Amino acid sequence: MQTLIGKKAPAFSEDAVVNGVEFLENFSLQQYIGRKNVIFFFYPMDFTFVCPTELIAFQDKLTEFESRDTVVVACSTDSKFSHFAWLNTERNKGGIKGVNYVLVADRSKMIAINYGVLAGSYSMTEGALSFEGNPVAYRGLFLIDKAGVVRHQVINDLPLGRSVDEALRMVDALNFHEANGEVCPANWNSKKEGLKATAEGIATYLGNNKN
Repeated sequence: MQTLIGKKAPAFSEDAVVNGVEFLENFSLQQYIGRKNVIFFFYPMDFTFVCPTELIAFQDKLTEFESRDTVVVACSTDSKFSHFAWLNTERNKGGIKGVNYVLVADRSKMIAINYGVLAGSYSMTEGALSFEGNPVAYRGLFLIDKAGVVRHQVINDLPLGRSVDEALRMVDALNFHEANGEVCPANWNSKKEGLKATAEGIATYLGNNKN
C-alpha cells in the first residue's frame, strides 16, 4: 500500500446520494478543484456498528468544516440504494438519518483500490479470478487541498474509529501553513504559534515552549 501524499487524488465518477434523498450520477471530486479542500473518507459498510458513530460525528461537525472552506465526502462499497436506505433509517434503529453530505457508492471497488484502502486484493490463478481478504474499505481518510493534491492521509483497521477533531486539526494546519508559510510543530492547534522552517525559527520555538 503506497502513500498518496503529495500526489493528485485519484479521479473517479460514480453514483452518490446527497441530502439523504437525492441520487447523483457521475459524482466527482473534480468539482471542488480551485474552490474547496476536501475531507474524503472511507468506511466499511452501511448498517454496521462503528460506522454510524463516525458518519454522525462528521455531520455534527459539518459546519466547522464548512467554515474552513472544506467539504466532507464519504465512500463505501455499498450501493446507492443501500446508502439511501441507511440515510433514511432513524438513528435509534441503527440509521444515520440527518446526514446530508455526499455518500459515494463504490460498487466496483475501484475507488477503494485506487486510494489503497481495500481490505483485500484480487488475484488470477489458473484463469480464475479470486479475492483474498474482506471486500470492503478500511477506514481511510484523505485531506485533499484546493489544487486536488493529497496533503494528509490516515488508514485505520476496521474496528478502530477515527477522531473527527483530528481531521479538523489537520484542516486547520493546512490552512495555517498556506496562509502564513509557517509549519506546524508537534501537537499544534489553531491556538498555538507556528514555526519558521529555519534553524533560528526552531531555536526560538523550542526556547518559547520549554516544559
